Order: sequence, then structure tokens, then C-alpha cells
Amino acid sequence: MKKKQVINLIKYFTEKNESGFRTEAYEIAKSFDKNGDYQLAEYIMALLSDANTFVPQMNEEDIESLRKVSLLNLESLPLPEPISKDVIGIVNAVRRNIGVNKFLFEGAPGTGKTETTKQITRLLERELYIVDFETIVDSKLGQTSKNIASLFKEINSFSKPNRVVILFDEIDAIALNRLDTNDLREMGRATSAILKGIDSLNDEVVLIATTNLFDVFDKALIRRFDAVINFNNYSQDDLLDISIVLMSDILKDFKQSGKNSKLLRKIISLMKPIPYPGELKNILKSAVAFSSLTDKYDYLRRIFTNAYKSIDEVSIEELKELGFTVREIEILKGISKSQVSRELKGC
Repeated sequence: MKKKQVINLIKYFTEKNESGFRTEAYEIAKSFDKNGDYQLAEYIMALLSDANTFVPQMNEEDIESLRKVSLLNLESLPLPEPISKDVIGIVNAVRRNIGVNKFLFEGAPGTGKTETTKQITRLLERELYIVDFETIVDSKLGQTSKNIASLFKEINSFSKPNRVVILFDEIDAIALNRLDTNDLREMGRATSAILKGIDSLNDEVVLIATTNLFDVFDKALIRRFDAVINFNNYSQDDLLDISIVLMSDILKDFKQSGKNSKLLRKIISLMKPIPYPGELKNILKSAVAFSSLTDKYDYLRRIFTNAYKSIDEVSIEELKELGFTVREIEILKGISKSQVSRELKGC
């Protein structure tokens, strides 16, 4: 902390300049955090959160911030081995009931963070509640932090806390870095309120948060979680295997479509890179849904077009060079095997 900052604090205090005082205090907290004095930085932030005197009163009964999520008809969730092991570890930790109950899932969109939370809830035989951020974030000064405090009061008031899982899906919506110079005030107070809420959380409640913005996530908040699970741990081979599992599930609802896992795998391998499961599932499902009702392999041509280019623009010779067999080329081009063979011989 510099001498100038101390002088500015005193100046703003005597002038009753709340905006200037808070901004300077945030800068001081930021410098402490940068120098590794995390506890002092957090203490300053907590004081600033408590110091707001312009917060309107709120009727807690008017706020419904938790929404119960149905766990019926859950689809299979193929995960790579590193993530699967982490999931098993979470289930084991919760069952041991030793206060390890707060987990952060970080990774790109479509990596399965939310669906994994549902599966964990099912394995633990609990009920899942998701936080509705629309009822939390408020444009009024200080109101968001008050709403967060009420939210945690709701969470801790469950009559059977050992029967629930609370999901903060995309928690970065209200928990960006409190010390970011572009977000000094309201979101700073909101994140401080979350820190307090997590600190006071009942040990029997399981809390899972997800984020796509881990790189700008508040470091103090990260430290509040018992474990951080990286959902970006998918290799291209993992995604190839997952595509087969996803398609197998999809085809259960489309009996008229033919199954050819070997050909599908070759087509998916043309994607550079192969997308994460969320996007991959949408591609596969849309291809099947829009496919011909009378051509059982039309969906494979649609996936090929998505993965590479229009099948009509690809020659038989090019397909052969890509590693497709005569039978597979027959399916993709919609012509007879004998015609494929003749054209290949003529090349």
C-alpha cells in the first residue's frame, strides 16, 4: 500500500465521498491480493460489503431463488477416465460425511458439467436444486449481495440438508474477480457475499458450481471449494468413443435409421477438432432428425457434410484416399458397390 492511497482514503472519508473511498479501498485490496496477502485482501472486501448503507429492505418470502430439477429420464453420460475418476471421488467424499462438500466444475461449454452434476445427485440419491440467477441479480445498489445472503439462508434452512445438492450453474454470472478494475463495486460486493455464504454453508449440503471462465474467476472463491474438476480433459480418441455412445442412444428413438458405428467413427474423425459432447450430440441428433424417412443411412451423409464437406462434392477416389471401404463409399454416395468398384478401377 502506497502513502498516496492512505492520503486518498482520509481525503475521501473527510469529504464524505463514498464512491472515491470505495474505489481506493478496492485498489488497496487488489494490491494486497497481488502481493499474496489474500486474507487481508478478503478482510477489506468483507468490510466494504458490510459497509453499504444504501440497501433497500427486501422481503425474503417474495424471492424464489431455488428451482428443483427433475432427474427422471437421465441419458447416459460418457466421460473420459480422468473425469470419471473425479466423479467417483466426489461421490465417495460426500458419502464419508467429513465436510468435503463444495466442488467447482470448470471447462468449456458442452463438456458435461451440468449433466455430471445431475448424475452425481442421482448416485447420492439426493434432490437437485439449481440457483435461479434472475432472482438474484438486481440493478439496485447492494441488492444483489443481500439476495445472495438470503439465498444461503434458504439453503441452510432445508429440513434435510443431507438430501440436497445445490447447483450454481455458470456461477461466474455473479462471481467474477472482485479485484478486476472493470468491475469494482457491485460485483465485488456480490462475490464477497458468496464467500461469506460458502463459509457458513451447512456441511451436509452438497454445493456444486460450474464456470466457463475459470481464468478470470476470483481466486479467493476458488480456495473455498474442496476440489476443482477440469472438464477439458477430453482427448480426440475420447470424443470418438463418446460419439458412438451418443449415437447409440439417439438411434433408440429412430428405429428406421441404420446403425454403422465403424463408418460413423471414420466420419467423426474428419472433424478438426472434434467438438465437445454437448455440441457433438446436437450435430448427431439433428442429422438423424432431418434425415430421410426412407433412407436409413441418410443421417451419415449429413454428418459427413458437417464434418468435411458436402458428400456430393467428394469424389469416390477422394473417399478411398480418406480410408473409406467400398461398402462405406456405397453407403455415403448412395450407389451400388459394383458401380463404386468400376469407378475406382477406372481411376
